[in-house]
Formats: sequence, structure tokens, C-alpha cells
Amino acid sequence: MLALLREDVACVFDRDPAARNVFDVLTCYPGIHALVMYRFANAAWRRGLRWPARFVSYVARAVTNIDIHPGAGIGRRFFIDHGAGVVIGETAEIGDDVTLYHGVTLGGTSWTKGKRHPTLMDGVLVGAGAKILGPITVGTNARVGANSVVTKPVPPGMTVVGIPGRVVRPETQRHPSGRQLSDHGIDLEHHLMPDPVGKAIACLIDHINRIEARLEAHTATEPSQFPAKNIRLSEFRLNDMHRDIRLDGVACSSCGNICDQEGCGPSPSTQQHA
Repeated sequence: MLALLREDVACVFDRDPAARNVFDVLTCYPGIHALVMYRFANAAWRRGLRWPARFVSYVARAVTNIDIHPGAGIGRRFFIDHGAGVVIGETAEIGDDVTLYHGVTLGGTSWTKGKRHPTLMDGVLVGAGAKILGPITVGTNARVGANSVVTKPVPPGMTVVGIPGRVVRPETQRHPSGRQLSDHGIDLEHHLMPDPVGKAIACLIDHINRIEARLEAHTATEPSQFPAKNIRLSEFRLNDMHRDIRLDGVACSSCGNICDQEGCGPSPSTQQHA
């Protein structure tokens, strides 16, 4: 127990630059207070002392605003930064070197007995306000972006953002080479979270602009190909216009949309459609 607590306190200095000394951490960090009380409550829970364990958990919640069920399994060097509003359910499992920020929920999606809360493997980082729900597994060294809602398993080393959570980028593509991590390999660079929806919208807007430019160029050079205002639609052959105006694009390899951006090569999955 004491060895675990020493590691829990020591890991704070690796992940929080505001930590000044051990006394400061022991007296002013609610995440450490909640974790210390959880360690004792979990020991009582495993020995069959269910009510005392729940009462210790209740006191910890009243003092720290962090709700950790004594039946949850938490590994070594676990750190809750700021801590307010964190909820960890009974059947949740957390590996070593995991970091949670405030407002994180490891919750369930059903009232059935058995495994109903998520499993976080070693090295996972969960951003502020994220919700991970159901008996899913978040793989080793994965990251969950702030305010994401994750209901499906996350492969190791991947980043998840959005509602619902979307896997967007593996670890090898998240940062330039030579990046610096903490001693335990924890990646704390929240500002580098990608935005898949924003990327798709940007590609779509660029594609629309290129289509409009082609239409304007076509009307300027060959205005006779388009119907005059006094010609009825039934007398105009749309196939003629479609044959003359070619708006073929390629599948953008970065977002999967059909677009014709410079430098975007075709995606194998959608190349045939182009």
C-alpha cells in the first residue's frame, strides 16, 4: 500500500508542472486525496467489507468531488489532474500510468450485472469532460479528446475526438519526430488534437469553390452551350452539357471526400468512384 502511494505521489511531478514539493501535493491535490482513500476502500472491498468500503468512498466524494467506486480496479501511477467531477464505476478497470482530467466519466450503459464499465489500458490519457461508456476497451497509449463521448473500442495508440468519438490519427502521425514525452511515455499535448469534421468541411468548401470556378470559366468561353432564358427546359438536352463539362475529381487521401485539391492523392477505397 505504501509503495503504491509513493508512486502515485511521485507521478504527479512528471505530469503537472505546477507541483512544487511533496507536502504541496499531499495537502492540496484532491486527486491524490481521492486516490489514497480509494486504495483503503478497495482493500476493504476485496476483503468483503462492503459497507465500510462504500462509506469511505462516500466520504472521499464529499471531500474531493471525485466518485470512485471501491470495486473498480486501478493500476499504478494513476493521476487525476484537478479532479472535480470525475466518476469511475464499479467494474471499471484502469491500467498503469493512466491520466484523467476533470469531468471524466467512466460509466455504464445498462443496468445488467457483470462487466458494464470501460477498461483503460496502460498509458491512456483522457481529456477534460470526456465520457467513456460501456464495457469497451481503450487500447494502450490511446488518447481521448476533451468532451468526447466514446462508446466503441479504441485501438492502441490512436486518438479519439468528437461526439460520438471518432478514431482520427495513430500516434506515429500525431507529432513531428523528436517530440518529448514524460518519463512514463505520457503524451500531454492536448492542443494537437485533430478535427476530422473540420477537415472534411474544409475539403468540401474547397471542392465547391473549384467547381464554381470551372463553371464560370466554361460559361465565359462557350456561352452557347447553355440554354437561353427563352428556351424551355424540355427543349434543352442536359446530356450535352454533362458531356462538355467535366468536373472529375480524385478522392482526398486526408479526409476521404471526393475533391481535386492539389497534393491530395486518390484514396484506394474511393479511387474507382473518381
